[in-house]
Amino acid sequence: MSARERALAVARTFIGTPYRHQGHRRGVGCDCLGLVRGVWRELYGRESEAPGPYSPDWAETGRGDPLLEAARRHFVSVAAGDGLPGDLVLFRWRDAGPARHCGLLDEPDESGARLIHAYQGASVLSSPLTPGWAGRIAATFRFPDEV
Repeated sequence: MSARERALAVARTFIGTPYRHQGHRRGVGCDCLGLVRGVWRELYGRESEAPGPYSPDWAETGRGDPLLEAARRHFVSVAAGDGLPGDLVLFRWRDAGPARHCGLLDEPDESGARLIHAYQGASVLSSPLTPGWAGRIAATFRFPDEV
């Protein structure tokens, strides 16, 4: 089984985990970054890197594109449109703004592509990757086979 397939299987075990800002524990609470951190930890047995504390508006108040920069350090870049279930996707809300949300592509269903992500005010869920969401994808990455 590839790292991508294992990542998808692990991400699905997070579904239903309550949303908690800065959380990263299955069943306890996580945000979108925490979901990815939790999947990474289960795949590789350790954190890729500790993000340090961050505020809910971190993407608007900081400089650069820290989420995208971190993904480039630890994941394998995938060409736009070539993402597969289990791949990491980053989203940006403004064209020139930083990436500020992430999730893993899920298996499509009869209505189309799906995304596993931590949804603020709710939980980790698998939701449709609507055209509005798909149009905001900033980058796609694959979990490495080994670290």
